[in-house]
Amino acid sequence: MRKSGKQILLMILAIVLILQPSWKVMAEEALTDTVSETEMTEEEKQAAEEKEKQESYEVVPDTNTFEKWPQGPNVYGASAVVMDMDSKAVLYGKKIDERHYPASITKLLTTLVALENGELTDTITFSEDSVSFLEYGDASIGMTPGEILTLDEALYGILLASANEVSYAVAENIGQKMGGGYSAFIQEMNERAVELGCTGSHWVNANGLHDEEHYTTAHDMALIASEVYKQEEFQNVIGTLSYTIPPTNLMNEERIVYQNHKMLWPENYYYYAYCTGGKTGYTDQAKTTLVTMADNGTMRLAAVVLYDYGVAAYDDTRAALDYAFENFNRISLNNQISTTGSEEIESFSEEAYVTVPNGVTFSELEQEITLLDEETREGIAAYTYHGQNVGSASVILTKKYVESQKEENKNIKIAQKEKKEDTSKKTKSSSIARIAVSVGIAVVVLCIVWILIVKYRQVKRRKKRHRKNKYRKY
Repeated sequence: MRKSGKQILLMILAIVLILQPSWKVMAEEALTDTVSETEMTEEEKQAAEEKEKQESYEVVPDTNTFEKWPQGPNVYGASAVVMDMDSKAVLYGKKIDERHYPASITKLLTTLVALENGELTDTITFSEDSVSFLEYGDASIGMTPGEILTLDEALYGILLASANEVSYAVAENIGQKMGGGYSAFIQEMNERAVELGCTGSHWVNANGLHDEEHYTTAHDMALIASEVYKQEEFQNVIGTLSYTIPPTNLMNEERIVYQNHKMLWPENYYYYAYCTGGKTGYTDQAKTTLVTMADNGTMRLAAVVLYDYGVAAYDDTRAALDYAFENFNRISLNNQISTTGSEEIESFSEEAYVTVPNGVTFSELEQEITLLDEETREGIAAYTYHGQNVGSASVILTKKYVESQKEENKNIKIAQKEKKEDTSKKTKSSSIARIAVSVGIAVVVLCIVWILIVKYRQVKRRKKRHRKNKYRKY
C-alpha cells in the first residue's frame, strides 16, 4: 500500500515538473499583457491610437466599389453611413453592418419608444433603481429618488445632457405604462428595432452604458435616426441649444441643460449650417459615436459614425454629408408617375422619392414590385441603380396589374397542383410497381419452397423404400 502511494506521489511530482514551464510561460504572458496596458506612457498610448486611427482611415469605403457610384471620402471612424431619411437610400457607406458599441446614441431609440408609447405630460418618477447604478463620471443631471419630471422635461435631459439616470427613469415609467416595467421597455426597444429593419443590433439598457451584449451597426442607427426624426416632439428638443428644467417637488433650483452636439452651435469650429440635430456618445469601449441629422432644403440626411476618435467624428461627418449633398439628388416618384403614368402603380401612399447620383434619370432604374394585399391593392415598389438600392415606397397598385398578378398566381397554383398530382401519380405508379415486384418475388419464393418440399418428400420416400427392400433381403 505504501509502495503504491509513493508511486502515485512520484507520478504527480513528475507531471508538475513537466507542466511547470508552460505555467510559467502563461503567467509571464499574462503579466506582460498587464504591464503593457498599465505601464504604457501617455505618449505610447497616443502613438498606438494614432496608428489605429490611420489604419482605419486607409480602409476604402464600400460605396467606392459600387458601379457608376460617386467616389466618397475616407473617414477615421471604423463604420460610417449617410442615408436619405425619406427614401432610405444609403448614399455613403463604410462597413455599415459591422457591430459596434453605441454608447449614448442608444438614447435615440429610447426616445423613439418613449414618444410612441407615452405622452409629453406623463409623469416620470425617479426610483432608487433609476439612480443607484450611476458611477463616477457617468453623465447625469443629479436627479434623486422621489423626484418627478414630465416626459417633455425628461427628454431634454436625455437628448441634450445625455443624463443616464433620466433615460433609466423614462424607460421604467413608460414601461409601467405599457403594462410591464423597465424590462418591458427594453424588450420593446429590441422589437421596434427589428420592425424598422435593423439586423445587427441588440439592446440591454436604455442609456448606452457599456455592456458586452449591447451593440448596433451604423446602418441600424441610421434607420432608427430616420424614424425618430419623424416625431415633431423630437425635432423640437434635438435642435435646442439649451433648456431650463424648472424646480421639482424635491429640488428648489432650476437645472439648465446644454446641447452637446458641436455642429449645432454657430460659434463652434465644427458648426454645420445644414445640421438640424443629432446625438453624441462615448465610452472607453465604444470610443466616440455620433449621429447627425442634416437638411439642405432638398434632402434630409442621417449620418452615423461609430468607433471614431474624438473630434475626428465631426470631420468625418462633415466630409460624408458634403459628399452626399454635392453628388446626389432626389427624383419625386409621385411626379414621375403623374407625368409618365404607370401600368403597375396607381398612386403612392405618401410623398415618395428615390435618391440617385447626379445625372441619373428615372428610366435608368430597375423597379421591383411586391403585392402585399390583393383586396386593398397595397404593395411595395423598390428601385435600384446598378444593383444598389436607391429607394422604396408603399404604393396602391392598378386593378389591371393586380388582376394580372392574380391570374399569374392562379396559373402558378395550377402548375403547382398539376405537378403535385403528377408527382402523386408517379408515386402511386411507383408504389403499384413495387407491390407487383414484391408479389412476384413472393410467388417465386413460394414456388421454390414448394419445389424444395416436393423434392424433400420424394427423397424421403426413396429412402423408406430402400430400407424396406434391404430388410426383406436380410
